[in-house]
Amino acid sequence: MVFPSRRAVLTLAAALAFAAPAAAQQTLRVALHSDLKIVDPVWTTALISTHHGYMIYDTLFALDEKLEVKPQMVDKWEVSPDKLTWTFTLRDGLEWHDGKPVTAEDCVASIKRWGAKDSMGQKLMGVVADLSAPDARTIKMVLKQPYGLVLQTLGKSSSNVPFMMPKAVASTDPNTQITESIGSGPFIFKKDEWKAGEKAVYVKNPKYKPRAEPASGLAGGKVAKVDRVEWITIPDQQTQVNALLGGEVDLVEIVPPDLLPLLAKEKNIKTTIVNKAGRQYDMRFNTLTKPFDNAKVRQAVLYALSQKEFLEANVGNSEFYRECKSVFPCGSPLESTKGWDDKLTGNVAKAKELLAASGYDGTPAVLLHQTDTAGHNNLATVGKAQLEKIGLKVDLQPMDWQTLVTRRAKRDPLDKGGWSVFFTSWGAPDILNPVSAAYINASCDKATFGWPCDETIEKLRDAFATESDPAKQKAIAEQVQLRLLEYPTFVPLGQFTTPTAHRANLSGLLHTPSLALWNIEKK
Repeated sequence: MVFPSRRAVLTLAAALAFAAPAAAQQTLRVALHSDLKIVDPVWTTALISTHHGYMIYDTLFALDEKLEVKPQMVDKWEVSPDKLTWTFTLRDGLEWHDGKPVTAEDCVASIKRWGAKDSMGQKLMGVVADLSAPDARTIKMVLKQPYGLVLQTLGKSSSNVPFMMPKAVASTDPNTQITESIGSGPFIFKKDEWKAGEKAVYVKNPKYKPRAEPASGLAGGKVAKVDRVEWITIPDQQTQVNALLGGEVDLVEIVPPDLLPLLAKEKNIKTTIVNKAGRQYDMRFNTLTKPFDNAKVRQAVLYALSQKEFLEANVGNSEFYRECKSVFPCGSPLESTKGWDDKLTGNVAKAKELLAASGYDGTPAVLLHQTDTAGHNNLATVGKAQLEKIGLKVDLQPMDWQTLVTRRAKRDPLDKGGWSVFFTSWGAPDILNPVSAAYINASCDKATFGWPCDETIEKLRDAFATESDPAKQKAIAEQVQLRLLEYPTFVPLGQFTTPTAHRANLSGLLHTPSLALWNIEKK
């Protein structure tokens, strides 16, 4: 028998001692709905960029599991008797990832940049007379008139989220993408390990001070319970599920319903609905280019499309979808089918009649077709078939989602890379009213991709924002819905929920409109 020397034993012991911390480090590996290519969640409304934002940034307010607004970075706030002056005091101990303290000036700059891009932010900033930082912890907002959606706006839960950034970053023009990812949130972005198309890496922020309240939705204490999170890019859904079954990833954000029976057989896999409120499929028009610069052509489309076919092709299981001819989510306070009962039924004859009356000149509609996002990759193909039935010419252009996200921001003519339509979805909490719903925003150049321009819609949105009576709000929302029949800005294509699957050794997954990866424990 050969015994190791004392020196060899000591060397091995030393090596194990140094290796121990690395071995104990917990890494959470997840496969999400898309690759991360854009890290500016204010510049784009892409959900994957919002997920990224929640990893590294924090917010002044947040929605809890009951969709109620709760303070997050804010410690306390006051409103003057005339309801014109709002004063917010930041919590102690807030610090940027680079070690500098979070200041009210940072937050003021962040609100202004976000408010220039976001639908709700624009309306709020339209009634703000002054936004300042009297001291390092105080944000002062003075309004021109009382505004009933201040907290709901600052607590907006999804794209675009009012994430707080350092002033130097937040001073970037809102139409230019930021290049830095310095936040104050529970995780730190490892830009040096980020490889678009492969993975994005985040590590626990050791200096983050979570709120004392238990985590609830996107509110409460954001406690990072793993040391490292890796977003692994796996474009194919079946491959994602196989990776979950094999233990190569711990969580798959979206599992197609047809693959759920495969997971149901596995004791080590659990499935859940993270976003219980669900999402709404939408077809978005570009009102700047032919043929949808003509409102009458868009009206024809409202009759041409059939929600059922979109839902069947992209979800397939009726347990996870519902037809809904309401602009605002079915099940929400503003749900109404007023004016829309005979729309979205695939009425080809009526659609052809309206298209002929519109003077359509045969210009092909350029449909941007995302091919790599679960539950969305058949939207454009269904749309193409339905539009062609009524005589519209269609140019279907396939691309991955991140390419589409960049392409849709361009206002170029069709022959120079422009577009006519793209398909996407919105979380129900984002579209509960005319002010929050980005695709109802018709403020011309200030509106999001598609750039509709309609004074009537904007006056109604203003009226909704200043009205506090629920019954009157509902009446205004119905007027908006009726106006959208005359001046369509998008088409709602039904609602759905998406199952999330994870290894059974994970616990603490929160029910949120946007995926939250804090509070998760891995045993």
